[in-house]
Amino acid sequence: MEKIKSNCIVPSSAYSVPKSMIKKYDTLNRKIPEVGDLIFGEVFELGHHSSIESRSARLHTINIGTRAIFVYGNRYAPDQFEGLVPDKFNDYVDLFSRGGVVGKVVSQNQMLGVSTKIRQLGYVCNEDGEVINTRDFVLLKPTVNTRKKPGAKLVLCVGTSMNSGKTKAAAACCYAITSMGKHVRAAKITGTASLKDILLMNDCGAEHIADFTYFGQPSTYKLELKQLLAMFNDFDMKYGNNAENYLVIEFADGIFQRETAMLLKSEEVRSRVSKLIFCAPDSTAVYGGINRLKEEFGLEPDAISGICSSSPLAMREIQSFTEIPIIQSMEKDFKKIFSIIK
Repeated sequence: MEKIKSNCIVPSSAYSVPKSMIKKYDTLNRKIPEVGDLIFGEVFELGHHSSIESRSARLHTINIGTRAIFVYGNRYAPDQFEGLVPDKFNDYVDLFSRGGVVGKVVSQNQMLGVSTKIRQLGYVCNEDGEVINTRDFVLLKPTVNTRKKPGAKLVLCVGTSMNSGKTKAAAACCYAITSMGKHVRAAKITGTASLKDILLMNDCGAEHIADFTYFGQPSTYKLELKQLLAMFNDFDMKYGNNAENYLVIEFADGIFQRETAMLLKSEEVRSRVSKLIFCAPDSTAVYGGINRLKEEFGLEPDAISGICSSSPLAMREIQSFTEIPIIQSMEKDFKKIFSIIK
């Protein structure tokens, strides 16, 4: 095995793995890749991604020849790449995300250029020569499994797609709750590793934050419902036991997406939601989304938000067909927002 320099970039997708364990890589092991496997790699060809987000949330510029840790995972991103863990070891892999998730691109948005290519130098291994996998490390474990009293009020943010404004809406809710003197905790349960979303919620008042990387998952695409619910419930049982407090939770991507749809159909999730916020880029998306929520899930949002809430004209269009209140996530009128989600 070869040594890895101590200043090597460790990406946010490997957030759960102790940095002290990342010391060596095996140049001979060519086992079949698995979700969560760590590799040591070298940038071979620059494409869409030109930076990597480290576990400290710093953005590192990468160049041809940059060596770093990467993590095998799947990705679902209509605006970028759909990628999967390959079924065999290859010398080169695609970089799916700024969080360091790699694998094989199976489809991509045609507005993008090619993916950044990574040359695999070897699997990252422990002192016993075993490949290190993020799923073996869990940072968030509840101390109780059941509660006898009502839990914290849970505000759930969903949307039409990625980049519909869900995170900014969640952050605005965190800001409103904490500005009213209440305690709030926040999480992003699905998506692909990227610390910026939960850190924004933290900046806006969330006292404790988490996402799926805290549970050892570099992404949630292709996970089973049981795995998704375990993360949702563990976060809830860890931070949602006081009825006076609030949880703000975001589901990534849109309501047509596999994992989001499974969670919205789950009674375990539905029974915990106090307020549902639906985010969309424009009025037409709001109209379609409201109908989809009703027809597919039997749900009606308590508020509309997202990118559409930044446009007075879009809000006027929305108000022409629904009386559902609109949360202006960029304005952050905390008293108005809290009156809707309290």
